[in-house]
Amino acid sequence: MNFPEDLKYTDSHEWVKVDGDVVVIGITEYAAGELGDVVFVDIPEARAVATGDSFGSIEAVKTVSDLIAPIAGTITEINPELEGSPETVNADPYGDGWMVKMTADNAADIDGLMDVAQYKALIGK
Repeated sequence: MNFPEDLKYTDSHEWVKVDGDVVVIGITEYAAGELGDVVFVDIPEARAVATGDSFGSIEAVKTVSDLIAPIAGTITEINPELEGSPETVNADPYGDGWMVKMTADNAADIDGLMDVAQYKALIGK
């Protein structure tokens, strides 16, 4: 299982990557594996979100789960690839399977997220 060192993680299994002023968010390979085959990703609109808000949902054969904003900010882009190819989340969760791009209200909030060692401990790996 892949756990990129350059990402931050949440206890709701989202990953966060900072790329300049842009924050990219997706779900972890672990989460994608637990969900099973992803069949639908619903992120209704680009908008402002608070930490802990649901910004959409992900549906798999087994279940539907909320996508939780790890930080406060404004969603500026939703991955258009996922509308027609939601299985991309399973195939490439840290690459083409990203969910949203956003700007952070407070970039320091990202520092409070888990590093890879903390996330591995959370999931028992």
